[in-house]
Order: sequence, then structure tokens, then C-alpha cells
Amino acid sequence: MATDYDAPRKTEDDSESIEALKERVPDKMSGSVDNDDSDNPGGFDLPGADLSDLDLDVVVLPPQADEFTCVECFLVKHRSQAGHQTKLGTVCLECSS
Repeated sequence: MATDYDAPRKTEDDSESIEALKERVPDKMSGSVDNDDSDNPGGFDLPGADLSDLDLDVVVLPPQADEFTCVECFLVKHRSQAGHQTKLGTVCLECSS
């Protein structure tokens, strides 16, 4: 027998009426509004928004002794990820392949 997986499934819980469900659930949340927006604390910025008045504090570290900058992808990588040397500098393993 073929089964239609797109058809809605009925269980005994589905047979309860809306009124019966409302009676079982307490109505303590009906008047409150969720103001906690922890996923987006600063609101949101639209693309192309003017951010010229925004000051950002960024700490830039100098190059470390065990790091190099790939001359192809310009990412700072650990020396263990060095692929080969060119006349311009070191190329990482990802760019070498």
C-alpha cells in the first residue's frame, strides 16, 4: 500500500478543540511582550547605511615570529601552513594546491 507522506497526519491529540487547549494552558503570557532581543543587541544596519560617525576600537597586533602573510590570499597564517617560497614571499598550502 502506498503512503502519501505529504498528507497531514492525524493523532488523538489533534482531535482536541481549541477551547480545550486554551483551558489547559495558563494565560500568563497573553499580556506580556518579549522585549529581550539578545540576538541583535544593537538593532540592525541596512546595507549602505552611513557609519561615518561610528568609532571602532581595534587592536592590531604586530606580526608574530611564527606567522607569515601569504602573498596570494593575503591571510596571516602559522608557519606550519607555509607551502613554498616565491620571489615575492611565502605562499600558503591552500594557495599552493
